[in-house]
Amino acid sequence: MSKKITPARQMLIRKILFGCLTPQEIDDLLLAQDYRLSEHARGAIVYLQNERCNTLDLILQGNLVVQNSDEEGNVLTMSEFGAGDIIGVNLLFSQRNYYPMVITAKAKTTVLHLPKACVTKLCMSNEFFLQRLLQYLSDRSVFLTDKIKLIATKTIRQLITEFLIHEYHQQGSTEIKLVMTKKELAERFGISRTSLSRELQKMRQDGLLTYDRGHIYIRDLSLVKGR
Repeated sequence: MSKKITPARQMLIRKILFGCLTPQEIDDLLLAQDYRLSEHARGAIVYLQNERCNTLDLILQGNLVVQNSDEEGNVLTMSEFGAGDIIGVNLLFSQRNYYPMVITAKAKTTVLHLPKACVTKLCMSNEFFLQRLLQYLSDRSVFLTDKIKLIATKTIRQLITEFLIHEYHQQGSTEIKLVMTKKELAERFGISRTSLSRELQKMRQDGLLTYDRGHIYIRDLSLVKGR
């Protein structure tokens, strides 16, 4: 077996969607089908908005982000995908199989592309694969719906506070180390960087926190522990 196929084989074996296939079936799948590997540098566009989706894509390494921009230049990061994640399944069999948003590489990324014919054959020949595919589609739909509802109903301060509560418990400290830039954090919230900075300034004036380029320091514990 080709060395290029090996990481794809290992990822498919671990991935729940393909877990119903035997190692031999996965080998046959990769050897018999017209799969394709693509590599993308950090910041590269993998799919443009309105580009047709023809493949099920498995991320072998790296990260991809799905983003949407409005007329004012605000960028909303709808989803992030890492190694082992799958994209394109929700569009592959749609009559409108066009990517509604831009997908870019957040880091150097390698993607395995399986054609529609391959996925169709698996669905027809393996009932368990079909069930897992439908489950995956349902779970993704619920996740995106919940995220849209969450963002649409919360103020910027509420979004910041919930982020700080999560990181406070994750990091176990009132000194929150940021693993992303403030621009990336604003995109995750679906707001402009200016709006995020303005609210952080207000929260600093209210004595709730201070911050620098790489950290947010919680000064009022009621912010993360409740009043």
